[in-house]
Amino acid sequence: MSRGRLWEQAAPALAAGLFAAVYSAISLTRFARWETPSWDNAIFEQAVAGYAHLRAPIVDIKAPGFNQLGDHFSPILALLGPVYRVFPHAQTLLVAQAVLVALSVLPIGRAALRMLGTGRGLAVTGAYGLSFGVQAAISADFHEVAFAAPLLAFAGEAGLRGRWRAAACWCLPLLLVKEDLGLTVAAIGVVAVLAGARRIGWLLTAAGVIGAAMTVFVIIPAFNRSGAFDYWSLVGGAGGPSLWHNFFASGWQFKTGALAATFGITGFVALRSPWALATIPTLAWRFAGDRATFWGVEWQYSLVLMPIVFIAALDGLARIRARESAGADTDAGPNRWYRFAARAAPKLPAAMLAGALVACLWLPIRGLVDDAAYRPNPRAAAAAAAIALMPPGASVETNRGPITHLTSRYRVYWFDSIGGAVTPDFVLSDTHTDTHTDFDGDLVAFAQQQHPGATYRLIYDHDGYQLAQRASP
Repeated sequence: MSRGRLWEQAAPALAAGLFAAVYSAISLTRFARWETPSWDNAIFEQAVAGYAHLRAPIVDIKAPGFNQLGDHFSPILALLGPVYRVFPHAQTLLVAQAVLVALSVLPIGRAALRMLGTGRGLAVTGAYGLSFGVQAAISADFHEVAFAAPLLAFAGEAGLRGRWRAAACWCLPLLLVKEDLGLTVAAIGVVAVLAGARRIGWLLTAAGVIGAAMTVFVIIPAFNRSGAFDYWSLVGGAGGPSLWHNFFASGWQFKTGALAATFGITGFVALRSPWALATIPTLAWRFAGDRATFWGVEWQYSLVLMPIVFIAALDGLARIRARESAGADTDAGPNRWYRFAARAAPKLPAAMLAGALVACLWLPIRGLVDDAAYRPNPRAAAAAAAIALMPPGASVETNRGPITHLTSRYRVYWFDSIGGAVTPDFVLSDTHTDTHTDFDGDLVAFAQQQHPGATYRLIYDHDGYQLAQRASP
């Protein structure tokens, strides 16, 4: 193997390893400082713990006895079961996500170095690893879409080589990641058809559409207590005026920014490729939703778009070079755009990396050079002291602040979803993050209102953390 070929293989692997370390550092420093963006990491930890012990993925945080497969269809989480069995900690999921997302750097980097050469290829690799969608997902704690990033990246690498059978094999597991990704699989099938792989493309499109329909209309309702897919309400009940209003009339001050960011990180050259079609399903359901968090760029929702737009960018650059090599007339009409694009294309990878580096001033990676990231959270000691009063295995009802630090040692329930099925041993509240409408700062009164007939006593109250223990019955 020539030295250049060896470097083409080694450099992306080294970049993936470096980004795995960086992503892990972002997640673990935030966890150590008790910076909890949501309850999601705890939800997924309960699901993975179920798989780890060869049980159903029960997520008591959603509701006592709730099966995660009735929420989102993500059986691929079972792959983390053996790892969690050995390392039963919340941080295991954070590191797993870091490794999975960093793994997607490998195929993106290999494709970039093969198609653009060393310097430009490394620039694109760095721009991808630092992209806003990747960093936002890492800072949002673990989500199932971490599995989608490498699958999409490997599928894209294979597609760029014209190896559509391999691309299809990488795409099909996306059906086990999350129910909406079936439509992304279908869109990639359309890309394959446009590339000339008609048989594989149409089969992939059919598999994606059928898989998405089966999960949403059959599988998820079968595991859901209400016998339905819970998230139709977020898109106007699956149709009607609300759906169209959400899509066309709501939040375009955010949606426009999301579109500009998604394609702007590639200098908009991604739009030159049919691969851009594969972004449509994710963008469509996000923009049809009624949650502002779907429309922006701050959460994990853009992660699946990042491999797609970077694969599209590489394909777009290749198409521009091919057009130039073909000697197309560039003196008039629309071909003037190609003349401009051909001149700008060699500079685009450096511009992509420069843009990504500038954006890092406002993205989570910036926290790694902030001294505050490595100083203990002043309230962490109070939280740890409260938790130390509960014996391992106890049942505890809690809110967002401490939840990710509890799930590996306790049976954890959520303030808003515990209902009357369980009377927990303890009720723990971080009053700085609680948003429960019935909680006014008196934890004992709140606990006894939540669980009529039970008596609780306050055993800890310090620095915003309150812990009540059940006294009877």
